[in-house]
Amino acid sequence: MNELIQALTQVTNQTGIDKELVFEALETSILAACKRNFGTSDNIDVNINRKTGDYTVTAKKDVVSEADLTNKNTQISISDALKIDSAYQIGDVCQVPLDPKKFGRIAAQNAKQIIVQRLHEEERSLIYNDYKSKEFEMVTGLIQRKERGNVYLNLDDKVEALLPAKEQIVGEEYPLNRRIKVYVEEVKDQQRGPMMIVSRTHPELIKRLFEQEVPEIHDGIVMIKSIAREAGSRSKMAVYSRDPMVDPLGACVGPGGNRVNAIVKELGGEKIDIVIWSQEPSKFIAMALNPSEVDRVDVDEEGRTASVVVPDSQLSLAIGKEGQNARLAAKLTGYKIDIKSETQAKQAQSEDDYDFDFDFDFSDEDEEADDEMKS
Repeated sequence: MNELIQALTQVTNQTGIDKELVFEALETSILAACKRNFGTSDNIDVNINRKTGDYTVTAKKDVVSEADLTNKNTQISISDALKIDSAYQIGDVCQVPLDPKKFGRIAAQNAKQIIVQRLHEEERSLIYNDYKSKEFEMVTGLIQRKERGNVYLNLDDKVEALLPAKEQIVGEEYPLNRRIKVYVEEVKDQQRGPMMIVSRTHPELIKRLFEQEVPEIHDGIVMIKSIAREAGSRSKMAVYSRDPMVDPLGACVGPGGNRVNAIVKELGGEKIDIVIWSQEPSKFIAMALNPSEVDRVDVDEEGRTASVVVPDSQLSLAIGKEGQNARLAAKLTGYKIDIKSETQAKQAQSEDDYDFDFDFDFSDEDEEADDEMKS
């Protein structure tokens, strides 16, 4: 039986499965073999010694008289019970030792199948739990195949990851055997093994890349407060430093821009604007519109809206191509942003003043007309 312990130790070392679970699988398989041989296993106990590997199989049988013996699987005659222990009486429950060697070849094969099945199930469960813990994290996968617009990645030769077409960066190529970093959105437990659903477009991928590349972010000194992303084109990220001696912008950019450039390269050239976060909405909104200069920001915190005035020469820059800069700034800050040039703002103010004067004069003329009518 020492051979059994050695074999179990080897299996558990190779698979990482708890040895106790293997023992339980063995006990279950022996019970199944008993059921196949005797027609039932409800009254059978199996115990394996965890140290020596020795095991016993006993059947609980009711002690009955010779005349009342009708089922040898669940009953034992008093004469046979006394051979086991002279203290047994009719009505007692007798523990009858069974010899598993008598179960036969078919029963042994059945036991082996159950053990293998339990081992496979437990190994799959371990792999699933391991990768389930990676949900909402970043992993690296090897592009294995492409089907119907979807890309399949191999992770550690154990788990397959699905990169759906909608989660791929527009225009990005996915050649076979290329390694890419992806964000894990979900881990599904399937019959053939765990399946990861991953993304290249999720804003959190930006965060995980910076956590990996920037020690100050990894250590919690610099915090990423918010991210707005249009994958493959441009992203904005707001950062804040808990340590006044650490420049969050410089930490993210890195010496000579090496840190941010490494991330831009990983994302196929996607531009990343890094701005300083501020708890004052007006300052944060002005920063979010970088690289445009901003003259004035009027904020309605309750309505989550902001009116921004920029120099005439900065209007197109503030809005960005097809409105992208303003759109990303709005996503980053959580405010609806209305941008005007200085000229537009002055013109709007003049129109407001003109409307106000017109209304005031009109009411005065009405009062004078009323006075003339009264006189």
